[in-house]
Amino acid sequence: MTDKSLMRQELEEIPEAVDRLLAAGRVPQVARSIAALDPRYFVTVARGSSDHACTFFKYAAELVLGRVSASVGPSVASVYGASLSLEGAVALSISQSGGSPDIVKMTQAARAGGALTVAFTNTPGSPLTEAAEQVVDICAGPERSVAATKSFVTSALAALWLVAEVAQDAALLAAIRALPDALARAVQADWSLAERAMDEGGSLYVLGRGPSWAIAQEAALKFKECCQTHAEAYSSAEVLHGPVSIVGRGFPVLALACGDAAEAGVAHMADRLVGQGANVYATTSKVQAAQILDVPRTGHGLTDPLALIVAFYAMAERVARARGLNPDQPPHLQKATETL
Repeated sequence: MTDKSLMRQELEEIPEAVDRLLAAGRVPQVARSIAALDPRYFVTVARGSSDHACTFFKYAAELVLGRVSASVGPSVASVYGASLSLEGAVALSISQSGGSPDIVKMTQAARAGGALTVAFTNTPGSPLTEAAEQVVDICAGPERSVAATKSFVTSALAALWLVAEVAQDAALLAAIRALPDALARAVQADWSLAERAMDEGGSLYVLGRGPSWAIAQEAALKFKECCQTHAEAYSSAEVLHGPVSIVGRGFPVLALACGDAAEAGVAHMADRLVGQGANVYATTSKVQAAQILDVPRTGHGLTDPLALIVAFYAMAERVARARGLNPDQPPHLQKATETL
């Protein structure tokens, strides 16, 4: 197993893709349009990994801009044909392919409902770019592995950058500009300590809180796609509302913590689950009992999650190959998924 998978090659290209996105400079232009509108709220339109990027955007918008962001089900327009009143809102649609009919239809409906529509896509000239008023090329470049890595990171970063530009948050903007170097370090992060536990199959939990919960959702999806492992993502608070009851001896848990206000709480939950017998691996030094993973910190709590997902992708690729799986071609999946 010496040849690199496409997934590995593409995650190694993430720092370069981020450089391209930052150099393109399209996001600040879109941010000026949004700032001029001064939107009352945001809605997001996406599925799969793109929807996890939207969840990440939700927390950034609410924490930095003080504006609520809510996900709209694409079927509201594509299946049910309902109209929405979205005057004074911004509708952000994210789609790597830009071709799924339900995402396009919901974007068109949002525009008809009075929202300023913004599309993030990796496919210029796609139907989504025709549906939206403002378009950002996420600059991931060709992505051949079914597992989205570059396109997820650049989508999430574009969304975060949009928030930072609207707010003119100097500290966040500086952390964003420094991301290529931080992500290059994250590609090389050593999570081998957790690989052995994650390679056992069965089920596992991925925990996060706030922005890192969005990353936990993406990680759980990749465990299913690439490693054929049943994984569920929970907020470190929400896990107490039922799911904690099945955690026992040997149950694997990955706790994703960033350098933000939620870090101590995630660490506390990680240690509590160790007390129930779980094998817990956490990306924070604040734990007392859980095993600590190499933490690729970026200097800001809102950019830390992007380094975490890159480090996770590297681990997931290794786990998949160790299990004799092809992370580039998960069963029953294709690169571009179109739903109605």
